Amino acid sequence: MNIEIAPTVIYANMMGMTVFALLCAVFKPTHRQSQSLVALLVLLLVHILGELYIYTGAYIYLPALAGLQFPVRVLLGPALYFYAVASMSPNNRFSKKEYAIAALGPVLVLIAMAPFVFGLTSAEKLALANPQTRDPENYKLALFACTSTMLIFIVFTFSYLAAALKVHDKHRTQLMTRFAKLEGRSLDWLKVMLILWGCTWLMYSVQYLLNFLGWTWFGKSFVFPLIESCVLMAFAYLALNQQILKEDEKAAPEPATTESDAQEPVRSASLELDTMKSIATKLSYAMKQQQLFLEDDLSLNRLSKAISISENYISETLSQHLKTNFFHYINQFRIEEAKERLLTSDSLVSTIAYDVGFNSKSTFNTAFKKSTNLTPTAFRKLHSS
Repeated sequence: MNIEIAPTVIYANMMGMTVFALLCAVFKPTHRQSQSLVALLVLLLVHILGELYIYTGAYIYLPALAGLQFPVRVLLGPALYFYAVASMSPNNRFSKKEYAIAALGPVLVLIAMAPFVFGLTSAEKLALANPQTRDPENYKLALFACTSTMLIFIVFTFSYLAAALKVHDKHRTQLMTRFAKLEGRSLDWLKVMLILWGCTWLMYSVQYLLNFLGWTWFGKSFVFPLIESCVLMAFAYLALNQQILKEDEKAAPEPATTESDAQEPVRSASLELDTMKSIATKLSYAMKQQQLFLEDDLSLNRLSKAISISENYISETLSQHLKTNFFHYINQFRIEEAKERLLTSDSLVSTIAYDVGFNSKSTFNTAFKKSTNLTPTAFRKLHSS
């Protein structure tokens, strides 16, 4: 039995991580988000066991099982999408149609693999592993099955990853209409992980096809498994530590934001212009005189109560009259206050960031640079000189 040591060790480690993460997820409070995470981890575990089955050489004892993880692997993209929806969308229940579409991938893979799985004996399958013993016609059959399954995997997986990224973008846009603080709510880490999973699985698919065609590269048995292991470890840690969002942290108020922010058509205003001007005046007073923007977790609901105006009216005034959203509106006052303090005090930049309502220095630096094209430190140096 030919065992490839490096990938075997790495995938065995991944199996341990996945089992541990799965146990942690199982004991989390029952919720769609945790249930979706459990399902995703189970699918990842099947994928890892399939890789171990090949790299340890165990397939020589039961070659009929080799490749049976492929139909399951096609479900990884849908599982990530379902996790994203369960985590960020207020409508996190899935219809039978959605489950049926997700199941279409494995069905197509099984159809593509059927001639190879049922058309060849175990001995004929094992003979394909050695160029000296493989039958050309059988090899063409195996090549067709391999290419078809990988193409189905790529199309299916990336379609669902794109849909998951769209869910995240919509979620973040919705948050910006209700909250001045996005940290802990926006799940920006998930967007990064979706991109990393996409890159990892694309590398896996390309490597698999090239390897089947006899083209190899020096890191195929070490670099790729190591990258996949790092992505899995990061995802498991972040997913297990992600708090379940409240329903009001997922849903948007009725009025849409501007087209540039929401990437949706701007809704026509229902309030009279004079009414929106009056609301805008009250908003400005609450910011400049009461300095509500200094509250680090200021929300649309809190502002609504402070000025006795409904959330919908405030949101519509911001989007239709002031051409902004709640998040940007609050941050512009925070940035102006920060500018003043940078020029009139010797306080640390981090201290000023927290004092004006930001929750982290990095968020403050990003918002400040976007507004002024300068970092806070560069702004202070420029104007001090």
